[in-house]
Formats: sequence, structure tokens, C-alpha cells
Amino acid sequence: MNISGIGMTSQRTKQRMIDRLREKGIKDEAVLAAIFAVPRHLFVDEALASRAYDDVSLPINFNQTISQPYIVARMIEIMRNGAPMGRVLEIGTGCGYQAAVLSHLATEVYSMERIAPLHERAKKQLRELKLRNVTLRYADGCVGLPEVAPFDGIIMAAAAPTLLPALREQLKVGGRMVLPVGNMQEQSLYLIERDAKGFRETKLESVKFVPLLSGKV
Repeated sequence: MNISGIGMTSQRTKQRMIDRLREKGIKDEAVLAAIFAVPRHLFVDEALASRAYDDVSLPINFNQTISQPYIVARMIEIMRNGAPMGRVLEIGTGCGYQAAVLSHLATEVYSMERIAPLHERAKKQLRELKLRNVTLRYADGCVGLPEVAPFDGIIMAAAAPTLLPALREQLKVGGRMVLPVGNMQEQSLYLIERDAKGFRETKLESVKFVPLLSGKV
């Protein structure tokens, strides 16, 4: 598996992507280093590989997308808040790209996917990259993983219609959850923080994600 190389996979191409993220306001150097370390072209179809390091979302089949690098960096930067992360939960594995980035920043990553072919594809890709601190689950992400909780961070790659109390209960005290909330017409990014007194919700910028759906397919 060719992880580095020339042309679209070159270090220079990846560095240009990192420079664009910095220009857009990403400041967490650990997040930028993690994004640089992950070969994004391996997570998209070969026909789209030439666009892998553009700052755009790309289709990955089943009406799903790989998020643009900026939104991956932005959400992880908010969740991390400059601190080391132990156990993290991702809702919506997709192709596995964000889980791969998280693997460089957290001790343990649990990622859930409801679409069987995407789950299998991500499992194969992460295995080839030898990312051994990522555990993938073929399951309904709407309920989270209470048997593994609590989590230092929870990140969601699909827009929930509400703020999902069941998931926020799986945050540890001091934990942070970042998720898009809304419908197909209007969505906003939210930060949920848990402290000893309870939960604090902060509405951030407008975003555009595929909708969060329940059940396995």
C-alpha cells in the first residue's frame, strides 16, 4: 500500500492542505500533525483520489461523504481543547478517515457505523494502516456505547435532530461533545461540556452534514 509518493500523495500536496487549514484558523498543532499523518487519498475512491487533499467533502457511496479536512480539524480541535484525550467515541465511521485522524490524538477510539459495507471498508482500511487503538462497531450510533462509557470526547459525523441526552450522559465529567444539530435546511455545530454541576451547551457556526439515522442497514 503506497502511503507516500509523488503527485497527489506527495508531502508537498499534503503540506498545502495543512497551510490552508492554518489560514482558515486551525491553531492546534497536534490536530494539524494528525491530519498530515493520515493518507486521505486511501479513504476515497480511486477516481476521486486527485481531489483527496482539496479542502472539500467527497462522496463515499450510500449517500454519505468524507467530511472536508477543515470541518474534521475544526471539530476535533474544539473537542480536544488543547488537552490529551483518553477514550473517544465517534458516531458515523463512514470511510474511517476521521477515526484514523483521532487515532493519532486519543489513547482509545471507538467508532460506530450503521451501514454494513462502509463499516467493512473502514475496518479493512484501518487494519492496513495498522491503527490498533481504533475499535469499530457495526451498530446504531444514536444510542452510543454505554457499556464502554464514559468518554473524554464524543464527536458526531451526522446531523442529529436534537442534542441527544442519551449520548451526552456518556461523557465523563470534564468531557466535551461536538455535533451538528438540525435538519437538511439548517444545521449548527454545538459543543456540549460536562462539569460537576451538569451540562453546558454552546451553539457555534453553521454547518452542512448528512442526517443522523437510526437502525442498521
